[in-house]
Amino acid sequence: MFEQMDISECEKKLHSDYRSGLTRAEADRRIKEHGRNVLQEPKTKTVVESFLEQLNNPLIYVLAVAAVISTILKEYSDAAIIGVVVMLNSVVGMIQEGKARKALDALKKMSSPDAVVIRGGEKIKLPAANLVVGDLVCLEAGDMVPADVRLAESAQLQIEESALTGESLPIEKDAGFSIHSEKEIPLAERKNMAYMSTMVTGGRAKGLVTATGMHTEIGRIAAMIGEEKEELTPLQKRLGDLGGVLSVLSLGLCVALFIVAVMQHRNPMDMLLTAISLAVAAVPEGLPAVVTICLALSVTRMVKVGTIIRKLPAVETLGSVSVVCSDKTGTLTQNKMTVLKYFYQLVLRNVDEKYKKTGDFVAAQRGGRGESWEENREFFLGLVLCNDATLQGEETVGGSIIGDPTEIALLEFGRLYGYEKESLEKNMPRVGELPFDSERKMMSTLHRAGKEMVSYTKGAPDEVLRKCTHMWLNGKSVPLSADLKESIHSAVRKMSELSLRTLAVARKGRTTVPTEEGLTFLGVVGMQDPARPEAGKAVQTFKEAGVDTVMITGDHVDTAFSIAKQLNIVEKKAQCMTGAQLADCTEEELLGALETVRVFARVSPAQKVRIVKGFQRRGQIVAMTGDGVNDAPSLKAADIGIAMGRNGTEVAKQAAEMILTDDNFATIEKAIEEGRGVYENIRKSVIFLLSSNLGEIITMFLAVVSGLPTPLKSSHILWINLITDSLPALALGIDANDGKSLMQHPPRKKGESLFSRGGLAGTCFYGILIAGISLTAFFLPPYLMLKENGLTVEIKALAELLRERSTLVKAQTYAFTVLGMSQLYHAVGMRDMHRSVFRTNPFGNPLMIVAFILGFLLQLSVTKVPFLISAFSTAGLSEREWVTLSILAAFPLIAHEIIALFWKKDLLLSKKMV
Repeated sequence: MFEQMDISECEKKLHSDYRSGLTRAEADRRIKEHGRNVLQEPKTKTVVESFLEQLNNPLIYVLAVAAVISTILKEYSDAAIIGVVVMLNSVVGMIQEGKARKALDALKKMSSPDAVVIRGGEKIKLPAANLVVGDLVCLEAGDMVPADVRLAESAQLQIEESALTGESLPIEKDAGFSIHSEKEIPLAERKNMAYMSTMVTGGRAKGLVTATGMHTEIGRIAAMIGEEKEELTPLQKRLGDLGGVLSVLSLGLCVALFIVAVMQHRNPMDMLLTAISLAVAAVPEGLPAVVTICLALSVTRMVKVGTIIRKLPAVETLGSVSVVCSDKTGTLTQNKMTVLKYFYQLVLRNVDEKYKKTGDFVAAQRGGRGESWEENREFFLGLVLCNDATLQGEETVGGSIIGDPTEIALLEFGRLYGYEKESLEKNMPRVGELPFDSERKMMSTLHRAGKEMVSYTKGAPDEVLRKCTHMWLNGKSVPLSADLKESIHSAVRKMSELSLRTLAVARKGRTTVPTEEGLTFLGVVGMQDPARPEAGKAVQTFKEAGVDTVMITGDHVDTAFSIAKQLNIVEKKAQCMTGAQLADCTEEELLGALETVRVFARVSPAQKVRIVKGFQRRGQIVAMTGDGVNDAPSLKAADIGIAMGRNGTEVAKQAAEMILTDDNFATIEKAIEEGRGVYENIRKSVIFLLSSNLGEIITMFLAVVSGLPTPLKSSHILWINLITDSLPALALGIDANDGKSLMQHPPRKKGESLFSRGGLAGTCFYGILIAGISLTAFFLPPYLMLKENGLTVEIKALAELLRERSTLVKAQTYAFTVLGMSQLYHAVGMRDMHRSVFRTNPFGNPLMIVAFILGFLLQLSVTKVPFLISAFSTAGLSEREWVTLSILAAFPLIAHEIIALFWKKDLLLSKKMV
């Protein structure tokens, strides 16, 4: 609004004075009426609220009910074990809380602590929080803008707005700039406005405050971050669905057993105990802990490749990402202006990386590259000396780099070829200057060179060329003919077509003042914030993995298209859309455009969120990368937000689930690969645990329906679910995967079940097989007794013997042992459901070896250690019995090998047919 008014209209609208500012009394009245210039603090959750929120999970509901009933029935050990599992998951979840609050705290820290204002004609310094709408603010180089300001006066003002708009270069501001449009004007084009949290890099200005606190542009972003709701990750949704299914299953089992109790005239209390046992068997108590630990270990691995995960479930989300929406500046590019081409001696050249920072340029010239040292010298002197930036040493080792990014790029370009400003100025000190002016579009400096003076000028090529009468060729000044001018214009056009920002440099010898008339043209440089070299490879890998890369930036569409084309994100301009075009799109039109558009330029923070949500409505899992304040709302709206660690703002880091410590876009590729591996491992763990639990349910249910005693006690089931099962499940969770293979397949669909791709069939098959061998083990003691006594083996006779306590204890021990041991063999086969264990590296997963040995020893201990025999009501087993039961327990692994053999044959046959 204010950007379309002239300053006198703004003055009336704000009831202020752009010469003397507000009176102190009026400022005090306004701060009381409208409040301080601060960002609103969200209501923070209490520890109790955060804890209760973690319990809002169907799987936890089932565990909690089981724990309560176990307590009522005085099964205190069962209740205690379940309670520990619930507490562990709640505490881990609480640690991950508070992302939106931290993001807003970071936004608050970005606000300038002090501001210089004019009140009642007097200049004073006060806390920025005390600013009010209508205050007259003074800005100078180095200041952070304390509020949104309509400029009233400005002199060579430049403001760095990349964190807010995505613009890679400081914006030249002009208080006299005017623009009128019926549509909303993009922030980056409002040259008469300055915005809260942006940095003044040059010049000075005065202006009237138009908005404070939550009404500023950064305040709007803060509101968007606070309003954005947390979305469940795909894994959380799948586990939530699983919890719901298990809840229904547990309730169904209890009802079924109650009906059986009535029909068989059994003791209702005994059947309630049995029902609890079955309910416990239906729930994989160790699953939440296994998933949490697997994700935590994955986070530890990802730190080694430059990734910090702030939210554990985000690891798995990465594996399902189908679209990576990336900011351009600082993410796909280096966020550092760099000279890429230069026109000199009538030749357009690429910057020679071969001599980068070696100081060997002189030797290279003498080696026959075709140009003399003197011929190049004037060109580089103009670029390096006519420059207000400083470049001392390496920034990474304590040096200082200060100044406009464009001028820094020129100094670094000079350094590549052996020209250091600091040493050159010792021999050619600056003695005069004409500062840069937006009307002249150039600057000039005068230097003493021995007994003579020389003036250098740099600026916009068209403006500099207009001031030139000669051109420097072959070490001397020659008249600037029409043909020479056309050669220069042609070179500038070629660089502009590549979206390079161009600057020309010229000189004037034998002068006593800095002058911009009768100049000798030296050359032109073309620069750009270049694409990261590794980003192109990552984009290609994403394509092979079925992941689309989309660029979303606040920068110009031409610049965005140039970078996107270099990275192979787009092929033609038609795949680009501007923020203005996006604003005219209906939701249906946007959804249609998302099919082909891969570059969005000149977009606002709100539009970035709209794009992300558009992809989500198309059923895609979206990762959003960024480093600026303007990226924070979309980072939080995405399924997974990825911030840059080095150059990213604190706001972006706090809004994201993942941070790249090396700011390397290619690291996302490794993270997605890790995410896919984590999901596959968790899927294997879930199938392993549920097939085991299904075996328990079938074993118990068939026995009860048949009128037999229960083959397992509730303590046996808890032991298997939490001890014997959990260790192998954890080993499966950290199993190494074939990364290349994982990245050659498209991402899984958003609604894909954990049991897809043969998972359900595998769960049912192994569940039935485990139940079969467990029941076989249960009937083995009475069967052997009948055989030894020469009696006929009948179900009725078996049932009669099982009613004897000693026989029942032995039979339950057999079933308990086989069930526990079968899980260990089953886990070994589950490392790869379609490949023989003899074709996998047994030492590739040391934890599986440890889990198998430890599981075996633990299972052995409940039949050998007197204390445990008493606690679990088991019977002691001989070595011979253990050998027999171990062979029976190995059936899941034997079945796995048979399936793997047929799978291999089918695979070979399908390849031959192809």
